[in-house]
Amino acid sequence: MYKVPLKDGVLDMENGTFIQIKNLKKYFIEEPDLLMKLVAKKKKRVVKAVDDISLDINKGETLGLVGESGCGKTTLGRTIVRLYEPTEGKIIFKGEDITEARGEKLKEYRKKAQIIFQNPYSSLNPRKTVRQILSVPLIASGVKDPHEREERIMYLLNRVGLNYRQMDSYPHEFSGGQRQRIGIARALAMSPEFIVADEPVSALDVSIQAQIINLLEELKEELNLTYLFIAHDLSVVYHVSDRVAVMYLGKIVEMGKTEDIFFNPLHPYTKALLSAIPSIDKSKRRERIILEGTVPSPVNPPKGCRFSTRCFVKKGKMCEEEEPELKEVEKGHFVACHLY
Repeated sequence: MYKVPLKDGVLDMENGTFIQIKNLKKYFIEEPDLLMKLVAKKKKRVVKAVDDISLDINKGETLGLVGESGCGKTTLGRTIVRLYEPTEGKIIFKGEDITEARGEKLKEYRKKAQIIFQNPYSSLNPRKTVRQILSVPLIASGVKDPHEREERIMYLLNRVGLNYRQMDSYPHEFSGGQRQRIGIARALAMSPEFIVADEPVSALDVSIQAQIINLLEELKEELNLTYLFIAHDLSVVYHVSDRVAVMYLGKIVEMGKTEDIFFNPLHPYTKALLSAIPSIDKSKRRERIILEGTVPSPVNPPKGCRFSTRCFVKKGKMCEEEEPELKEVEKGHFVACHLY
């Protein structure tokens, strides 16, 4: 079993690396049906959703993950918590390789690593009450006594801002923001240390978004949680994140402290993303960068730099033929671009 290097035999979890992702890949195979095989002679396709990603998440931090739709953000998050099986690479949690964990070992990991799903309408079972929804993770975590379970459910609902008298209500009786609070309570039921927040506010009204974000930040401080915060809204990412990773077509193209990414972006794709942030203050508006072309298919990504087909500063054949490595160009600031 692979273990990360230890200093003096001890892994410093207070300030050190909490989760390590090493050369992680997640490919999906699309098999055409029999008719398409015979008539159109179609072959199976390999979708490279996450393609060789390495990153560290430190204990107690919020790592923001941003990028266009279809770049692989959600797939990366779900693979880290083992909802998807990795194709290649390693997931190391608190110094222990859990990439191929099974049985009790995987069950213990899932107690510590939870996920909040994007859509509160589809992530809750419409046929179960809130009591039943929250009982499942509590039973799985060893709370067998019904009275203790009842107390825990009341506590969880109260902690996320819901009335415990609503525990026998069904999901359709709640608003979108309330449903997302139920989803957060379900994630907290296992007493996790790490949570993947997969666009937790994108389906909510702006006024409700602020409430949910504030709740997540309060829980982080109170319970010493670590977040991977996936989002499209860059203003939200700036508000909640300690560091930011920018993803494009299955790859991390830039990563660094939030201030560095937002005020000193290096990768052309990051600059284009940031230029799209709206602002009512004319003095703070960036010059808009319009990207031409469309995002290449993850089935057949470009040979060299993934962004070369849309890049406005590319250096010719080097960008089209050689894939850039993610390198540290400033302290804690990494970028995958031939310009650096």
